[in-house]
Amino acid sequence: MNDTALFTKRGFIIKIGLLLAVTIIIFLLPQIFKSRFAHSILNQMGIAVIFALSYNMLLGQGGMLSFGHAVFYGLGGFMAIHGLNMVNNGTVPIPTELMPLLGGLFSCLFGLVFGFISTRRAAIPFALITLGIGELIASSALILPSFFGGEEGISANRWTDVTLSNLNFGHASEVYLLIAAWMIISVLLMYLLTRTPLGRIANAVRDNPERAQFIGYDPHKVRTIQFALSAFFAGIAGGLFAINYEIVTTHTVGMIPSAEVLMMTYIGGVGHFFGPILGAVLITFLQLILTSVTHAWLIYFGLLFIGMVLWAPNGLSGLIMLHEPVWKAGLLRRLFPSYAKAMVPALTIFLGVLILVEVNYHLSLSIDPESPMTLFGIEFSAQSAVPWILCIALMAPGFFAFRKAAGQVRRAWDEVTHTIQKGSS
Repeated sequence: MNDTALFTKRGFIIKIGLLLAVTIIIFLLPQIFKSRFAHSILNQMGIAVIFALSYNMLLGQGGMLSFGHAVFYGLGGFMAIHGLNMVNNGTVPIPTELMPLLGGLFSCLFGLVFGFISTRRAAIPFALITLGIGELIASSALILPSFFGGEEGISANRWTDVTLSNLNFGHASEVYLLIAAWMIISVLLMYLLTRTPLGRIANAVRDNPERAQFIGYDPHKVRTIQFALSAFFAGIAGGLFAINYEIVTTHTVGMIPSAEVLMMTYIGGVGHFFGPILGAVLITFLQLILTSVTHAWLIYFGLLFIGMVLWAPNGLSGLIMLHEPVWKAGLLRRLFPSYAKAMVPALTIFLGVLILVEVNYHLSLSIDPESPMTLFGIEFSAQSAVPWILCIALMAPGFFAFRKAAGQVRRAWDEVTHTIQKGSS
């Protein structure tokens, strides 16, 4: 056996080992974090991971910016919730474990139809078409109450007598096992799809549709198939949403879930497969934590998104992979001192922005703006000059210190890059 074959076999074994290790850790998480709140977070993270990766099939792999991806998420959820009701009524004997698959197939069907229409155009026209489709379905949800349930939505009981296991899914930890199983299956399938000829040609159509058409591939057909597969996995996520919450409303097909999945995918990074996973976990965690801490959590999400677009357009995964050659060269420690120097003024600026946002939110949207507000356990008047002076005292010096520290970071990167290039030459 030659060295190349041995290296390939060893890499395959390592990947299988990592997959098994990650799978075991995922299924052990409910035993590590035993609170109901932790189980709720884990369930929502698992659903968000599938949803974000399905969106990345459009944006990252196919170059299709969609503003209506929640349509398929919601349709899958509504189909699954109707399926649960039909099982409880004795109409069909579909196991609870397969309800997400029912939602995925239903969404895939609509994905073929909407994809055939919308993928005839690319770039901005495609985005506008998906926006129109999203608004069409959202408005139809109110005039088709037999399927969408009107403003109240459709509810069901996930505790059915038809299951493939001994689980009755009455507890959130049991629902997590179902979500985790579907998450692992979906992530694995979506990763394998990136290695198929369809995944490769989808990348080619994304990068250069004219050349892909020149070598014999129809960009419209490729985009349609990619769109339908993306809708399939979004429907699986919607089916799991229905089982987890036992209710689906018109909110799930609206613009807010479409904007959230766009934010998850972009912040995580569309250039790498694991990027949307990072984004889904981070945004879900922040959303649940920040909503219990501050009413202005949407402002922080907006600031985070703007910051990523301006200074880290490749997302969190892009920042991580940027350090890969430095890590392989054993030079990562040279960057830490400059990072530490930049972190202090960055946190100072963030603290000033936080005080500014909270004070303005209290003055503008609180019930009694003249009442004292509490921040970090300190009670003070938002109408006094003290918080404003403190904001300026934190943000102004922090800004200039951060600019100086950023220059040190650039010089550290220049030195590391020069060392790597010198070593490779």
